[in-house]
Amino acid sequence: MTAFALLVVAKAPVPGFAKTRLCPPATPEQAAAIAAASLLDTLDAVLATPGAVPVVAFTGALDQAANRTEITAALRHTTVFPQRGDGFGERLANAHADTAARCPGLPVLQIGMDTPQVTPDLLAATAARLDEREAVLGPADDGGWWALGLRDPLQAAVLVDVPMSRPDTGALTRKALDGLTIGIASRLSDVDTMADAIAVVSRTNGRFATAVLGQAA
Repeated sequence: MTAFALLVVAKAPVPGFAKTRLCPPATPEQAAAIAAASLLDTLDAVLATPGAVPVVAFTGALDQAANRTEITAALRHTTVFPQRGDGFGERLANAHADTAARCPGLPVLQIGMDTPQVTPDLLAATAARLDEREAVLGPADDGGWWALGLRDPLQAAVLVDVPMSRPDTGALTRKALDGLTIGIASRLSDVDTMADAIAVVSRTNGRFATAVLGQAA
């Protein structure tokens, strides 16, 4: 694959609103700092991925976010637009459609900001599955998914009817994409709890690891 849109669905890491399931043991400020580190490591990987056109669907008050200066600087290297829609499934579907409008003709690989262990090689290899398949799904350990690639991003409209943040979200998403040829990417762990964060630290050594280990010290 020569080019693809790499869409990051992200939320401003504002204390009290970001990664609240890390609290306790983390404070709201520490949880926001961990979320900010996760986003920054993710953006580093995205910006270094060969063939990727970086796009970010963003929500939240960036001016109140942890590490807002560094995040703002990183976002300048991407195309940023606001998330829109009521439920998370609707926001995801709209993010794919809005990416398609900005990157006409390109397939889309969408990820979140909860897998800071992603690498440019992994992202490129996952997107490359779209050369042979109409969709690619990256399963997460919690039963959801960390990546969704679509050769035709408008087919993400099916996400509107998929319940999100459930142990069967991955299976339901795959069912919703029935009729498409689907490739399955590597399984990763999302960071939702502190146990998740500590487990992911062993697979990364960027800002995220520093933020988590600093909180645990």
